[in-house]
Amino acid sequence: MNVGKNFTLGEYVIIKKPELLTAGDNVRIADFCRISAACSIGSDCEIAPGTYISGGDGKYTFSMGDYSSLASGVRIWLSSNDYVNELVTHSVPLVKEIQGNVTMDKYTGIGTNSVIMPNNHIPEGVSIGALSFVPSNYKFEPWTVYAGRPIKPIKKRNKENILQTLKNLGRI
Repeated sequence: MNVGKNFTLGEYVIIKKPELLTAGDNVRIADFCRISAACSIGSDCEIAPGTYISGGDGKYTFSMGDYSSLASGVRIWLSSNDYVNELVTHSVPLVKEIQGNVTMDKYTGIGTNSVIMPNNHIPEGVSIGALSFVPSNYKFEPWTVYAGRPIKPIKKRNKENILQTLKNLGRI
């Protein structure tokens, strides 16, 4: 594990491959999280209790930009069965899976118990509401709030206010 200053790791966190995790300054990973994928976490980020980041066997990476967060119970998948075209199992050779990186840019957040499927890029300023499902290859617009099952845009975020708050704190 390669981590910055003020890194806080909950007592009951499982990191299956710590050599595949990097984190910036002021990062908190709360109790009951399980990370079994390659992760690159920016600075000033939080991963709340009960979050899972899984799949990809080190071939794919979950990246989290500065000032971003995952609420309790979020599931990030870098690999998943294809429930339409393939057998639904990991134990049979030649079964193809849906795979890919999941990238969150700066100032992003994912709400409680949301599921993010493989191969997604969540651009700067996007917020995803609680209990949302993000299918693979979803096309987001920056600085927008999304929610639902299926996920859909709800409204624009107040970019100016968010960035002004960071300026007032001397963070940008």
